[in-house]
Amino acid sequence: MSRKLYRLVFTGLMAMMMSLIISAALILVKAGYNDHFFSDLLSSWGLGFVFAWPSAYVCAYFIQEHVLSRIEFY
Repeated sequence: MSRKLYRLVFTGLMAMMMSLIISAALILVKAGYNDHFFSDLLSSWGLGFVFAWPSAYVCAYFIQEHVLSRIEFY
């Protein structure tokens, strides 16, 4: 797998899982578990993922290129 495709897949999966966990936690804290929990979760998760994937991609690029390249791993 090429490096660019790997970065897209990795950040996409990471953003998907993190946005799901955070959306579920915020809904549970704010409204609790109710009859509309899963419909609220799907709409919140979709919106969260729209923001999470591009920001995760940019952050992963910045960390890999500008931070990890300066650290010597033994």
